[in-house]
Amino acid sequence: MKANHEKISTNFKKAQSHLATIVGMLEADKYCIDIMQQNLAVLGLLKSAHQMLMEDHLKSCFSHAMMTSQEKKQQEMIEEILKVSKMVNK
Repeated sequence: MKANHEKISTNFKKAQSHLATIVGMLEADKYCIDIMQQNLAVLGLLKSAHQMLMEDHLKSCFSHAMMTSQEKKQQEMIEEILKVSKMVNK
């Protein structure tokens, strides 16, 4: 996970800041479209962070598991990836 760690962390921090802004906008009864734009910015940041996490996982943990002779570990890793992929596509 080290390759994109700083970028991922930055995305989560930006998303957190945008969320605080959204809460303030809601409380101040700001225009709906402006709130939705902020919300879409958060979704984009979270999606980007997720993609980087997945990439890092595939290049490290998953790759190492596939190189082992432990079939059980390989199958577990495959199942984890499928599970997360299904969650993203809901």
